Amino acid sequence: MAQTERRDAPELPDFSLLKRLARDQLIFLLEQLPGKKDLFIDADLMSPLDRIANVTILKQHEVDKLYKVELKPIVSSSDQLCFLIRPRIQTVKWISELVNSDKTAGRFRRYKIIFTPQKFYACETVLEEQGVYGDVTTDEWNFYILPLDDDILSLELPEFFRDNFLEGDQRWVTTGGSALNLLQSVYGSFSKIYGIGRCAKMVYESWRELMEQGEQRTRQPEFAKVFLIDRDVDFVTPLCSQVVYEGLVDDIFRIKCGSVEFGPDVTSSDKSIKVMLNSQDKVFNEIRNEHFSNVFGFLSQKAKNLQTAYDKRRGMDIQQMKAFVADELKGLKQEHRLLSLHIGASESMMKKKTKQDFQELLKTEHSLLEGFEIRECITCIEEHINRQVSMIESLRLLCLLSITENGLLSKDYRSLKAQYLQSYGIEHLLTFANLKQLGLLEEQQAGETLTVMESKVGKLVNDKTAGKLTDAFSSLAKKSNFRALSKKLTLVPKSGEEYDLRVPRDMAYIFSGAYIPLSCKLIEQVLERDGWTGLEEVSRMLNGQEFAVTGGSSSSEARTKTDAQRIVLVMFLGGCTFSEISALRFLGKERGCRFIVLTTAITNSARLLEAFLDNHP
Repeated sequence: MAQTERRDAPELPDFSLLKRLARDQLIFLLEQLPGKKDLFIDADLMSPLDRIANVTILKQHEVDKLYKVELKPIVSSSDQLCFLIRPRIQTVKWISELVNSDKTAGRFRRYKIIFTPQKFYACETVLEEQGVYGDVTTDEWNFYILPLDDDILSLELPEFFRDNFLEGDQRWVTTGGSALNLLQSVYGSFSKIYGIGRCAKMVYESWRELMEQGEQRTRQPEFAKVFLIDRDVDFVTPLCSQVVYEGLVDDIFRIKCGSVEFGPDVTSSDKSIKVMLNSQDKVFNEIRNEHFSNVFGFLSQKAKNLQTAYDKRRGMDIQQMKAFVADELKGLKQEHRLLSLHIGASESMMKKKTKQDFQELLKTEHSLLEGFEIRECITCIEEHINRQVSMIESLRLLCLLSITENGLLSKDYRSLKAQYLQSYGIEHLLTFANLKQLGLLEEQQAGETLTVMESKVGKLVNDKTAGKLTDAFSSLAKKSNFRALSKKLTLVPKSGEEYDLRVPRDMAYIFSGAYIPLSCKLIEQVLERDGWTGLEEVSRMLNGQEFAVTGGSSSSEARTKTDAQRIVLVMFLGGCTFSEISALRFLGKERGCRFIVLTTAITNSARLLEAFLDNHP
């Protein structure tokens, strides 16, 4: 198992405050519509809402019935309708149609729309255009951050990635700035802010504006450093197969809003069970960051220990048995239930993990990351596509090939694209266009590649000749940024080195020792240097937009040894994987610090690529 946490690791702030603030504001908004009312909730808000204010709390504040927004005629007989929605034009049009339908039928109701996390001007314009602006009241529920665990915060905005990076829609930038402003107002000022990426810079500027407009508080900070990073700075990491336990659970069962539903294959019954996955689950907390190969051994030992604890009952007298039942039995039963679930989940995952397909997949990924046996990798991808194993998996491998090789040779691109369209449908032409737009799947233009043989020749000849070769290929040569970044930051350990996954030596363990996530390596290097000095070349290869700014709390900067200085908030704009979270936890343990991850949403390769599909809503 991975190393235990250093004793001097700082305590994390209490993020339950954010839940209480969000709940109190929602209750206040609901009470603005006094009397019984029916509440219509956007589908993707139902899980986050349940974490903040469950049905019982809503009923206490005169919510009669709850409905999911389904964009079709409603059956509610209530005279008061409240809509809790994301600021989407399609939903606002649907509400306008309901209001106009009631007006036509001569029915009088009161309508209230609560936008979250904020309302946009475009939504109010739609209400005006539809002629219902005066018939509805609108408000904002500033629900910016949902604490998923002690060290994971989420904006629960999966659309942020597609809207910002693909569509160029920057409406969520202010939401990111508001989230940072909320954290600062509750937990104190930041002393240092680092970042990289165009969106990161805009979010930082948005936060600065809000900070300058608001009151300046001088309270002692609970965490002092912030790192903002765009998802498009590192696409390789989310495209790699996750092999830490929590990442695999997400890939296979889909963790939603901090919980997962285990089906009959896991529960060994005819029922499905919804389980919260966080640090309160003692079994899960010990295995969540482990490489999957270590998990079964741990669970097996845990089962033996549990049995030993149960066996203590033998030979007890009545008083001892009474104390055992009062103090230990309930905890043992709870641990037994959780242990059974995680063993069931591990067995279910093992059936897929030990399949030859999965092993071949990992081998192909590792070869792509190392830059070895590329022709064999392409053959493997072709086989994957032609067997129609998985549409998303095939797309993932294509993107990983393209990014690591700085685009595909024309003949390979055209061949693989044709095979993909034949296997999964011609409608994916738009998917390819979307991926190309963001640089995930590209065709190398004539004269972009310097072949391996040419680079080897350049090394063998003398400087003068090498200079001539360089001139000759200057119009052709363009180094792969991933390869250059990998070399510069030592992202891929030397091949042939043995890696003991039971005693990981660096963050590469999260990918079986094959690759250190670029995003996490960047964070490590910048924090180590207290800025971007010495990383200018790395920054240039990542298209720049880096910054390091001293915040507003100068008094906290002097106390560099305080706990606040050893807690770092990392904000991922466009999504973050559980593998990256595990890597940062490992880094924190090594350095005696703690990382808090704030993300627009939890992502993985499937969620990332689904944003590019042509049939995306």
